[in-house]
Amino acid sequence: MKFSLKDYQDEAVKDVLDRLKKARKRWHEDGDKHAFSLTATTGAGKTVMAAAVFEALFYGHDDYEFEADPGAVVIWFSDDPSLNEQSRWRLQEAADKLTISDLVTVGNSFASDRFEPGKIYFLNTQKFSKNSLLVRGHDADDSLENADGQLIMPDMRSHTIWDTIRNTIEDPDLTLYLILDEAHRGMKEGGRSSSDGKPTIVKQLINGTGGVPGIPIVWGISATVQRFNDAVAGMQDRGTLPNVIVDAKKVQDSGLLKDTINLDVPDETGEFSTVLLRRGTAKLRDISEAWSEYALQQDDADRVLPLMVLQVPNSPNPQDIAKWLDTIFQEWPELADGHVANVFGEHKTETFGRHSVPYIAPERVEETQWVRILIAKDAISTGWDCPRAEVMVSFRAASDRTHITQLLGRMVRTPLARRIPGNERLNAVDCLLPHFDKKSVLAVVTSLMTGGEQGEELPGRRVLVNPVDLYPNPAIPEEAWEKLLALPSQSLPKRQTRPVKRLTALAHELAADALLADAGKAAHADLHKLLNGLQVRYAEQIRTARETILTVEGKTLRADVKTNGMTFDDFVESADYAVIEDAYRRAARIISPDLATSYSEHLALHAATEEDAEDALIAAHTVIAAMGLVPVIKEDLDEAAEKLANQWLNHYRISIKSLSDERQDVYRQIREMSADPLDSTLARPTTWLQPTTVRHAGSEELLPSFEKHMLSDGAGLFPCELNVWEAKILSAELKRDGAVAWYRNPARASQDSLGVTYEEGGDIRIVRPDFIFFVRLADGTTAADIVDPHGIQFGDALPKMRGLAKYAEINGAMYRRIDVIAEINGQFRVLDLTEASARAAVMAATTAKEAYENQAAGNYVT
Repeated sequence: MKFSLKDYQDEAVKDVLDRLKKARKRWHEDGDKHAFSLTATTGAGKTVMAAAVFEALFYGHDDYEFEADPGAVVIWFSDDPSLNEQSRWRLQEAADKLTISDLVTVGNSFASDRFEPGKIYFLNTQKFSKNSLLVRGHDADDSLENADGQLIMPDMRSHTIWDTIRNTIEDPDLTLYLILDEAHRGMKEGGRSSSDGKPTIVKQLINGTGGVPGIPIVWGISATVQRFNDAVAGMQDRGTLPNVIVDAKKVQDSGLLKDTINLDVPDETGEFSTVLLRRGTAKLRDISEAWSEYALQQDDADRVLPLMVLQVPNSPNPQDIAKWLDTIFQEWPELADGHVANVFGEHKTETFGRHSVPYIAPERVEETQWVRILIAKDAISTGWDCPRAEVMVSFRAASDRTHITQLLGRMVRTPLARRIPGNERLNAVDCLLPHFDKKSVLAVVTSLMTGGEQGEELPGRRVLVNPVDLYPNPAIPEEAWEKLLALPSQSLPKRQTRPVKRLTALAHELAADALLADAGKAAHADLHKLLNGLQVRYAEQIRTARETILTVEGKTLRADVKTNGMTFDDFVESADYAVIEDAYRRAARIISPDLATSYSEHLALHAATEEDAEDALIAAHTVIAAMGLVPVIKEDLDEAAEKLANQWLNHYRISIKSLSDERQDVYRQIREMSADPLDSTLARPTTWLQPTTVRHAGSEELLPSFEKHMLSDGAGLFPCELNVWEAKILSAELKRDGAVAWYRNPARASQDSLGVTYEEGGDIRIVRPDFIFFVRLADGTTAADIVDPHGIQFGDALPKMRGLAKYAEINGAMYRRIDVIAEINGQFRVLDLTEASARAAVMAATTAKEAYENQAAGNYVT
């Protein structure tokens, strides 16, 4: 793969391959057909996951322990030719093993009698229409007779695409997989596509038609697969495998999706089209400058060039569009006429007053940098997305909220496929709605919070109405910032990579950044020394395993014809080269193929003086194969690799912090590829977006604002919604002697949010304490206090307290206080977890209330 998979993508790929392996086995052994689906929210990277699956399907994958299917044939099916082309391009972009010749768009000239293994064939509904040359003759009334009375096809073909599908299914050496892209489409209620009662093309492919059997293995991919699931569950002679469901929270946490959607709407009724269009243009200009500044900071020549989507009604007045374009150019004179394009269904250049606006295919917009203003009608097309579309001004009516949310759903991917640390402006998308009021916009908010399709809320996504920009508060002393940025933050374990592979990945990055020359050779040299020592330590176990590999035991059956008696005689034969190599490959999967290769070369090099080089390599492979059969060797190897990787991460921590955000993010992911990821420090926030109002009982109320926050508006204030507890505690803390600043710890998974891990029900989760306060002490130094008010009525109250207690035990020296607070019987009670007695009380308690009733707790003074 050209791309590194996010942890949730890696998990999904592994699960999909598990389903495909089972389905293939059951098809070839018992003739059973199966189906399942992959569900992931818009923007999760479903095509990237599919690319990883196909590479493993065609070529195998050691990490997934997946053997290649030499007879694999894939049909990628959708109801939209342009969607197929976009998917084909993405697969080629993501997978380094899939060539152009492996990705075949089936056209009218396609004439093979069966599909070839190792290829993906792109088909769409239109190719199966009655007038398509690919299917003519499949129905009896489409065929003709030649002079000899034999049936022939109207276009002189010997077979149809349905014949090709049947031949492929019936070939015992092939396995046909059907991938349904946007699987919810084509599954009509009741399975009928028209009044004639004919099943949809999709259902004909799944169930079979006209003597063509149903495709044996069906995998549906979509953000909305319930209709597909229901349809497949009701089909006869087809089993279902457990569906693969991607956790929406993991998708949002990954940084692939923008965290914040800002909705600008008028505060009063009236005609505000021009006003909000000017505001939208100013936002586009400002975000363009922000991306330019960020590129300069990061020494990145390829800066993001954001664009604005101008969404117009389905039957727009050309003069209105001309007026809107004039307004845009008046607000931003530097923008040239040549930066405008349209994606109308007419597929032609449009004229709007003095403006001639060419058509561009939706799937080409993202890569076509000259497009800065894109004129669109409704949702453009399913499957289209454009991460650099960061502003939308919609002139749709309030009743068209579905079209607005569908189009916004195409704009939620982050342009760099990662979160920009500390800068919410660069992690956001702006939508301006001149024809909406605050009441009608609530439906849009609800839809956007659920990803627009699934109905499942996306944790971590915020939809803000008319927010305010906050910047570092100039009144806050630098000492407070230094203290904040030094605090250790914990993270959830991500994709747990094998320690040797994690070390190899780290070595590659350290060498690439010129932090450690020949880091890969150094890592393998250390591991070679370890393996040499393990050979000595476990010599007896390795010798036994070696004998097992080098001998093949079996039995010979002898039958006496006269007496009908049978006897079994044991035999022992020496293993041949193929047996040794098979055992070596299995061992290589255990200790990592790269390390197995370098260690075998190391062993062969030292033995080459005594024996032939080829024999020395075979002997080395035999040793490694034997070591792979001794489980304790893998455990010792993993422990050593993990230790070395962590040593390097700590040793080069300061140097890594000096790298660009993109490079730092690479090392952050390597830190988290562990069962126990290392702590990290916070990124300095530069821009936050904060709501200024809240809606209660149908009316808008201004949020209270507070002084001394680390980020503030132009007046030095921080608008914030607090519950009664939080408001009392904030007031009390700001009145304390020496209080200089406070930090409302973000609840989202961002690098400017301090996280603490805890365990609940066997799962590792994360809590983000509410407040961090900064106090100047008598000696002139600045101290940090965590203050976390939480109710005890929730089931995770005690697990969170225990997580904070463990964090305090390790990192207590970084803080003056780590207070957890709850109201017990009308009184605020507090446990300072920097104290051993408080930690002991929390760890011994069976409920959160019991911990607060312990004598180690005290009354919180407000």
